[in-house]
Amino acid sequence: LIGCGGRGSGAALNAMRADKNAKLVAMADAFGDRLEQSRKGLSNQLQDQFAVDQDHMFVGFDAYKQVLASDVDVVLLCTPPHFRPAQLRAAVEAGKHIFCEKPVAVDPTGVRSVLETCEMAEKRGLNVVSGLCWRYDYGVRATMDRIKDGALGDIVAIQENYLTGALWHRGRQESWSEMEYQMRNWLYFTWLSGDHIVEQHIHSLDKALWLMNDEPPAKCFGLGGRQVRTEDKWGHIYDHFAVCYEWANGVKTFAYTRQMSGCANDVDDYVLGTKGRAQILRNKIEGENPYQYEGPKPSMYDVEHQFLFKAIRDGKPINNGKYMSYSTLMAIMG
Repeated sequence: LIGCGGRGSGAALNAMRADKNAKLVAMADAFGDRLEQSRKGLSNQLQDQFAVDQDHMFVGFDAYKQVLASDVDVVLLCTPPHFRPAQLRAAVEAGKHIFCEKPVAVDPTGVRSVLETCEMAEKRGLNVVSGLCWRYDYGVRATMDRIKDGALGDIVAIQENYLTGALWHRGRQESWSEMEYQMRNWLYFTWLSGDHIVEQHIHSLDKALWLMNDEPPAKCFGLGGRQVRTEDKWGHIYDHFAVCYEWANGVKTFAYTRQMSGCANDVDDYVLGTKGRAQILRNKIEGENPYQYEGPKPSMYDVEHQFLFKAIRDGKPINNGKYMSYSTLMAIMG
């Protein structure tokens, strides 16, 4: 595990749930207290699957290198997105299979690096599974399959909403340097997160990309600003965006994301076609070819690791590099 925050600790737990024959054997984080907090929680929850000894708990900016130098099969890359391109490249060069959290970069240079790295991984037979978790949700996959088979006819327009409340903030401590303060509040600094349109709304934008056969949009225009995040503690980021993306064939996606308390919330994907309409997260299609998914719904956070481990055991590599890069670039574009 590289990056022992909330998402990283969660990813480790999901990975162990996905395969009872897997063990967590090494951990790395920039900060010792974050690693220790994660260690305590995971050791209690994982029991025999937790096998991290003192010699395999690494702290500091170069801690990831020490994990990669150890004899692990798989690494979970869960640090803030700024670090993803370099750490992904290092993991591939070390010959590791990879679970790569989203987004994969915060700027176009990083995206280009990731695309190159994923080509390297493919040539080496290494797995790269993305943390764009809806791609591994059974209900969403089934609904998408029907749309791809023509249930909606031709797609006319897409609306992507990610409208939520405010998120956490860690107050400044006197003992922290400016770097440490920003890293502990990485969501609010664009060099670390890419802003919340990249860090969070990417989940929605990725589904639009999926609907458009993973072809990126040709252009976009948008607006955004800081309505409530007006204090310095909120760093560089906006609290709302509205972006219209347009593909070469004229299809448009209207994307809205907001992080403000006291407002109406909605997280869903609305697709309008010539033969009907769909709500992706509700696994529902209405119109000429109605459909409602009624199958099993295991945790998508576990399923993505199940796919990864099965691919390793079967010798049939998965590489999500293209779509995870294009979704990141689409978010940066907005």
